[in-house]
Amino acid sequence: MTTIDQILKCIKKSKNIVIVTHENPDGDAVGSSLAMYHALKGLKKNVDIIIPEYAKCFNELPGIDEVIKESDKVYDLAISLDAATDKLLNVWVKYFREADQRIVIDHHSTNTMFGDINYVDLSAPACAQVVYMLIKHYRWKITPEIGTCIMAGIITDTGGFQYSGVSKDTFNIAAELLDVGVNISKVYKKVFDTKTKSSFELRRIAIDRMEFLEDGKIAFTYVTNEDERKVNAGVGDYEGIVSEGRSVEGVEVSIFLHELKDGEFKISLRSNSYVNVSDVCIMFGGGGHIRAAGAKMTADPLVIRDKVVNEVKRQLK
Repeated sequence: MTTIDQILKCIKKSKNIVIVTHENPDGDAVGSSLAMYHALKGLKKNVDIIIPEYAKCFNELPGIDEVIKESDKVYDLAISLDAATDKLLNVWVKYFREADQRIVIDHHSTNTMFGDINYVDLSAPACAQVVYMLIKHYRWKITPEIGTCIMAGIITDTGGFQYSGVSKDTFNIAAELLDVGVNISKVYKKVFDTKTKSSFELRRIAIDRMEFLEDGKIAFTYVTNEDERKVNAGVGDYEGIVSEGRSVEGVEVSIFLHELKDGEFKISLRSNSYVNVSDVCIMFGGGGHIRAAGAKMTADPLVIRDKVVNEVKRQLK
């Protein structure tokens, strides 16, 4: 029995299902989770989707009002989407671990295969694309609601179809979603191209603080909790700042630090052409994709800068 068949068999026999994703969820995490939620509801399953916090730009995605922050239920199946390790599920990992059966659906090369059933498609530029292909394989109905959530995930993780992982399949999926009534331009505008005022102010702080290292091949900046308080930043307002550095001519790697709490920083790395930032982040207990990866570290931001830059330098040409 193939992994895809195992997933279907497990879903069919399950009655109470919970969907979880990684902390600080981006559009792919939220979109993939909501798409799977709609698909399972279409099968008349009892489904909960747990996402404690998400950015305002996802407020109009179909089904977002059904998202809950916590639960006291017992689940016979848990599905993790877009998370490379169970550590990334943070405190709500308990819902995953306590379920009778656990399925992992992902697209990260650093996935630790932490489920009972693991389906990881490294060729997919977004987890949402993996979810779409599964739904299509099972011949479940792809509704406009499912399509909109899939589109949100793909647009987010491909940078609006501009990253190297985008393939012919990705564009074919977009065309198929148009056919079921998905308004791609509306989804793009809402989840990828609209910023809150606080997000804009936070971005300005980060740009003012940006420095260029190694003959301009590395861009570095960071924001702290104090910066966020100053601009009254909301959840996810820091998203996309890392791309500002990468967009500068001559920059190969952009490094962005976002303080989570008490001196712990989320490290986000993006590269343009040849540096494997996943390898860099693995050195700090993280991982991700070749051109987009992350990790965490508790230290002064400039100390983190020096450590990460030293690893990046090993790959610079």
